[in-house]
This record gives sequence, structure tokens and C-alpha cells, in this order.
Amino acid sequence: MLGTISEGTLSAEYYWLDRWYNVFCFRDPQGGFRNFYCNINQPPIFDGEILSYVDLDIDVLVNPDSSFKVLDIEEFESNARRYRYPRELKEKAQQALTELVELIKSKAFPFAA
Repeated sequence: MLGTISEGTLSAEYYWLDRWYNVFCFRDPQGGFRNFYCNINQPPIFDGEILSYVDLDIDVLVNPDSSFKVLDIEEFESNARRYRYPRELKEKAQQALTELVELIKSKAFPFAA
């Protein structure tokens, strides 16, 4: 869904140590806004050098007109069954998706491209 990322594409990535998502802002080589790509994930861990997190499959693609599409819900649900995700993890992922959608709709940071 992200499509081809052209050479020279600029990416600003936003991570919060207490949130269950991250946000990538893509711009074309000339600096024009392309889109946002968001991942639902467990909160990252930063050890002073390396930032790591567990991706939970659900993604959100946000277009330049602020329309968006939630992706890979089926993949998340399949993996939740396969790996027996605890109820709390599934609830946190859903809460993160709800929060992310609210930020997108309200054009709150970082969605004010």
C-alpha cells in the first residue's frame, strides 16, 4: 500500500516510549508532502543506542487529503489467534488504533502536514 519509495524520499519518524504506535511522514525529494504511514506496535524500548519495538501488523495509511485507510486488521487477528495474544495486548492495540484515528481526524501533531 505504501508503493514505491523513490530515491531521495525524505522520512521523519515519530516514536513515543509510552504509546502503542509510531508515525512515518514521507516527503518527496523536493520536500513536498507524500503521506503518513503509521504502525500499531508495542511501546518501543530505547537502550541509549538502539530503538526496538514489536510491530502488531495493523497499519494506517494517511493520504495528502487526510483521508486514511486502516490496513492489515485480518493479519493482526490471524496472528492474535496463532500466537494467543493476551486480551490486554489486543485491547491496547485497539485503543492505540482509536487514538491514532482521532489524531488523524483532528489533524493533531504530527498530522498537520
